[in-house]
Amino acid sequence: MLRPLLADFWALFFPRPCLACREPLLAGETHLCTTCRTELPYTDYHLLPPAQNPLARRFWGKLPIHHTLSYLRFLRHGRVQELLHQLKYRGQSQVGTALGQLYGAELASAGLAQEFDLIIPVPLHRRKLARRGYNQAEAFATGLALALPCSSAAHALRRTEHTASQTRKSRAARWQNVATVFEVTKPEDVTGRRILLVDDVLTTGATLEACGAALLAAGAQAISIATIACAE
Repeated sequence: MLRPLLADFWALFFPRPCLACREPLLAGETHLCTTCRTELPYTDYHLLPPAQNPLARRFWGKLPIHHTLSYLRFLRHGRVQELLHQLKYRGQSQVGTALGQLYGAELASAGLAQEFDLIIPVPLHRRKLARRGYNQAEAFATGLALALPCSSAAHALRRTEHTASQTRKSRAARWQNVATVFEVTKPEDVTGRRILLVDDVLTTGATLEACGAALLAAGAQAISIATIACAE
């Protein structure tokens, strides 16, 4: 009984901030304030038929993708950029987990919970992982796995080379940068399974394409993609 009272007392004087706008959360709010939950730029692509999903077109003729999903639209200098900045550069791994749980609940409500057998995050190279301390895609995968629910495998893919940043590269250059740097650690873990491959942001799709190709070559039955945000 004492612990909840202490938690309430602490929250009164040191309220937790909203992960997006940094304003104090009110009673009953978790992770995001009511305003941000209302005003975040949701894509709702999971509610569209595949032929009408604009993200799916990025992979046409490159990789067969079953579902192409993204929770939010990336807008510069907005709430989504702040969320991603918290996740990637300020050590706030719980941002990814929280967003994964929120999005996973929406996907489950839309009837997609039975579409995936295994969730796999895009891996970081061990040097970048050591520097950051965690993989932001894995944090998102953890939240999705809790909400759907679905099994996840954080180490099913391995990045064999440390590559340069993709930020300022063209799509062709991005593809050349990552085309051969991913491998499946245990093909028997993915053979015949419907994989949900997850990352933080979808831009050109080159990294996800390279990961998906490695998984299909290892015997995966189908590949779907989910990201926190997409650049449009």
